[in-house]
Amino acid sequence: MPDPQPLLENLTRCVIEILAGARELEQIARWVDDNVYKHLLKRVVLSTRARQARGAKPVRPAVAIGSVIVTHPADGVVEATVIVLGRGRARAVAFRLEGLDRRWRATAIHVL
Repeated sequence: MPDPQPLLENLTRCVIEILAGARELEQIARWVDDNVYKHLLKRVVLSTRARQARGAKPVRPAVAIGSVIVTHPADGVVEATVIVLGRGRARAVAFRLEGLDRRWRATAIHVL
């Protein structure tokens, strides 16, 4: 299996941009399973409604990737936490990746 860190960093940026409305969810569909896709779709709907209620437009967030902590609890499984540093706020994104056809696929993503 390839090194998961580049995928974790890219997926983190994508998920943050998707929730901010600056990127389409479909762009990461091949890297996530159906349950993750449905979960993120619900979050997108909620964040879109919240933006519309405030009258705010989607803006690409200015974030930097902080530390990435990767563990391997089982063969072909990665659990990781990625710290996202934004303006005045730090967040964590938790992942579970599972190997499928010699590539990683996210089976859980939680933005904390």
